[in-house]
Amino acid sequence: MTVYKTLDDLDPAGRRVLLRVDLNVPMQDGQVTDATRIERAAPTIRELVHRGARVVVLSHFGRPKGRREPSMSLKPLIGPLSEALGGTAVRFADDCIGAAAVSVVSSLGDSDVALLENLRFHQGEEANDPDFAGALAALGDVYVDDAFAASHRAHASIEAIARLLPAYAGRLMQVELEALSGALENPARPVVAIVGGSKVSTKLDLLANLVAKVDRLIIGGGMANTFLFARGIDVGASLAERDLANTARDIEARARDAGCETLLPDDAVVASRLSAGIETCIVPVSEVPSDLMILDAGPASTARFADCVADCRTVVWNGPLGAFEIAPFDTATVALARRVATLTEAGQLLSVAGGGDTVAALALAGVQDRFSYVSTAGGAFLEWLEGKDLPGVAALKN
Repeated sequence: MTVYKTLDDLDPAGRRVLLRVDLNVPMQDGQVTDATRIERAAPTIRELVHRGARVVVLSHFGRPKGRREPSMSLKPLIGPLSEALGGTAVRFADDCIGAAAVSVVSSLGDSDVALLENLRFHQGEEANDPDFAGALAALGDVYVDDAFAASHRAHASIEAIARLLPAYAGRLMQVELEALSGALENPARPVVAIVGGSKVSTKLDLLANLVAKVDRLIIGGGMANTFLFARGIDVGASLAERDLANTARDIEARARDAGCETLLPDDAVVASRLSAGIETCIVPVSEVPSDLMILDAGPASTARFADCVADCRTVVWNGPLGAFEIAPFDTATVALARRVATLTEAGQLLSVAGGGDTVAALALAGVQDRFSYVSTAGGAFLEWLEGKDLPGVAALKN
């Protein structure tokens, strides 16, 4: 049972629905280069339209720092949003509050859609200003948050507005929260977390939270080198945060105290530098030459990690196992990703992944649609992994 309301609890017919989405999409020369976030927002909008709502779409774009910046206008999104909605006309207001917004919203009929200008053109948005939130709230009858990717920000359109109007989770928000809850809050066990990437220093909070919640922790990428060094292993010329050896030992100690098994690579793919076509060899991690660097987990490690995952019921993944951007150092990440995908499709595993590099790595492996859920929420996903209370989610629950 959820502790927040969803669209199942809302009769939107004839009501002005303020819908917060994340349309912060990549653009070049005024053209959208990746419409993924628009496409993910579309199902909730389509449902509200089908149910007779007057949909008022709110979003930020870029970092205009409270000033009107033409290059960060949402106007170029009218076409892509209309296309994602199957041709539904989208009206546009050149401000998100004030006379321009009031005029467009007042003209809406049932099942009409309006897109308001960039919220961050106003300083009150990022300041979580109650007056700005009140001006937004005056445009609607109810509020729906479908922007999990922005839920780690205590901004006016995320947090303050949810205290001024009846608040509901949109379908994308609902799916994301259900996936995350199933992965760590109420998971099927055993649970394994796969954490990779280059630096331990960027994931200290994440690791500290995970070791208390999962049964096994697979550490890969440059992070693993720091842990190997902390165990007294010479990692040669590999990237490693040697000054964090004590921190790594403390994290392993916490894992042991919590009954969490930590798995590091046994063998590695090494080379003199990170470069395509460079000569490589596979060595035990205890025998890395002083002039070479670890750039990927080796085949024995990859097989051991795959066996570990196969013995679990839930996997949470953040970060690659090697320098996957350059072949052949993508081998371990791709192999393990495909194994997780196969187990997921067989119904043996709930798999949740997220983080920019992770999403890119899964796309490289061709499995981003074969996991149970792949989050594109970026910072919000990471803060959730760290166990932090996300303002946008807390606002819905309250």
